[in-house]
Amino acid sequence: MPIYEYQCETCQDILEVQQSLADKPLTTCPICSGTLKKIISMSSFQLKGGGWYSDGYSNNPGKTSPSCPTTCSDAASSCPAKEVSACKCKCE
Repeated sequence: MPIYEYQCETCQDILEVQQSLADKPLTTCPICSGTLKKIISMSSFQLKGGGWYSDGYSNNPGKTSPSCPTTCSDAASSCPAKEVSACKCKCE
C-alpha cells in the first residue's frame, strides 16, 4: 500500500498516511482542522548494479545487439537479430 504525504496549510505539519489507491485524499488536518494538500516527495527507489537496465536498455557501447539488414533480400530470412527478438525486417 502506498504512503502519501500531506502538509497542512495552516500549521505546516506534515503527515504520512498509508492509503489504498481507491481511497479519497485527506482534506482536513487532524491537529488543527486546517486544509491539507498532498505533497510529492523523493522516492527511495534506486536501481543499483547490473540487471535489466544496464543489460538491455542502456547505451553501453561495450554490448551490442545484432542488427537487421536494412534492405529486403534473401538475407532477411537469416537475420541474426531474429534470434534475440530484435529483428525489424519488413520482409517476413
